[in-house]
Formats: sequence, structure tokens, C-alpha cells
Amino acid sequence: MSTLPPRAGRRCHNAVNPLHSTLFFSPDLATELGALGIDDARAAYFAARGAALGAAGAGTVTSTFYNFNHELVARHLPAVWSVASPDAVLAARLRAADTTLRRLLGKEITGSSDMAEAAELALRAAEACTRHARPLYAAHADLPVPSEPHLAFWHAATLLREHRGDGHLAALLAAGLDPVEALVSHTATGKGMSPRWVLGTRGWRRADWDAASARLRARGLLDGEGSLTEAGTALRAELEETTDRLDAAPYEHLGADGVARLTDLARGFLFTAASAGAFPGDLIGKG
Repeated sequence: MSTLPPRAGRRCHNAVNPLHSTLFFSPDLATELGALGIDDARAAYFAARGAALGAAGAGTVTSTFYNFNHELVARHLPAVWSVASPDAVLAARLRAADTTLRRLLGKEITGSSDMAEAAELALRAAEACTRHARPLYAAHADLPVPSEPHLAFWHAATLLREHRGDGHLAALLAAGLDPVEALVSHTATGKGMSPRWVLGTRGWRRADWDAASARLRARGLLDGEGSLTEAGTALRAELEETTDRLDAAPYEHLGADGVARLTDLARGFLFTAASAGAFPGDLIGKG
């Protein structure tokens, strides 16, 4: 039985995870990987997120990333590893995270006692993450913890993000949602990426999106206007509840007071980062 308030772990994740994600919208990542010779934005994303897996091929990355078109992944992997090694990419990624967080948060926050406390809390939560059946988490858990608090916090956020993400993929499989159906149904909640961002980054075509929408309508999960039906809303809610259950251990380990404190600290950092332009304005929405 949980010792935490309902959805406390999810709220904490929703505060911590975006601080990790700032990297993938940052020009600093493109600068660092461009210096290694990785100039294509999609190749840079696959390399930066997948480097912890080693010189993985397209099949491994498609399976662990879930919602990308395999044809897009295969255009860049494993070829990108002939341009830069996984170790070189990991080092560049950490430099980019350093520059990005310093730019978005400022030295008063990155060097603050609050940041050190947040790093300690997030790392303590990650102690209870488990490796089995969680390949992206397990790969990142083998990386060293950076010494500087803001980078230690970013590393811990990465661990918590990938731990939850690996569990979420299991929930998607159990719900019978393929990669495009998962994207369409998430967008239909109003909390997922807009179709323009999905189609522009995941390698799918409008025809793929429309076909997935038709399959969801046939299952009674989506209506003719592209909104979730009652059954669709219930399925997405069940998905999140299942993901919460699979991801409960880190937050139970941290305890209610620790979760509440980490959530508050991360929300403050996130507000500052978002106000500094960390995320595109049209990223989220149904349109």
C-alpha cells in the first residue's frame, strides 16, 4: 500500500522530467554535437539520447524509443557512430547540459543550496529504480554521477525519466497501442505534442497519423473530431495509473516529505527555465 498522496510520484516526475528535456530543445546540444561532426538534428537526438546504450544499431534504438519510425532511425544509426563514438557524444551531451542549465537558470540557481538539495533528493529517489526490463534506465544507471550539483540533478532527472519511460512502454504494449496510436491518443488528451511536432520529429507521415486515427476510431477510442471518447479517456487514464504503479518505487523510497520537497524545488527551476524560453511555444496541443 502506498505511503504517498495520490499521484504524488507523477506530479514529481512532471516537475523533474522537463528539466532533463531542456537539453533536447537547446542550441547548445547542436553546437556541441556539431563540433563532433554530427550536424543533422535527428542524428544528434538519436546519438545524444542513445549513447548510453553504446554503439547501438537502429533496431535497439527503435525498440527503446518506441514512437519513432524505424526508417528514420535507420537513416542515422549505426552510421552516426562512425562520426563520433558514444563516449565522445556522452561527454558532449554533459557539456551541453552544463551550458544549457547555466544559461536558463543562472548562476544563482545552479550554484544554490536548493540545487544541491534537489540533486541529493533526486539521486536518493533513483536509488530505488530497478534495471530489469528497463534498458534505457539501466544504461544510464551505469554512467558516473557528475560532481557539480546542477549536473548531478540533471543526471538524476535522466535516471528518473528513463525509468518511468521504460515502464510506460510496457503499459502501452499492454494497452495495445502501437507507436503512432500512442502519439495520436496522447495528443488528443491536449497534453501531448502537437501533430506538427510529432510529424516533424518522429518520422511519420500524415497518412500514418490518419491511419492510426482511423484504427482508434474503430476501437471506439477517438471520435470523428479527433477527440478522445469516454472509452479513450478511460484508457489513457488507465495507462497513466499503470505507469505510476510501475514507477512507484523511487518515490516511495524518497518518502512523502522528500517527494513534496523535490517537487517544489523542481517546479521552481522549471518556471525559471520556461520563462527563459527553454521550450517552443507551440510544442503542446491538438492543433
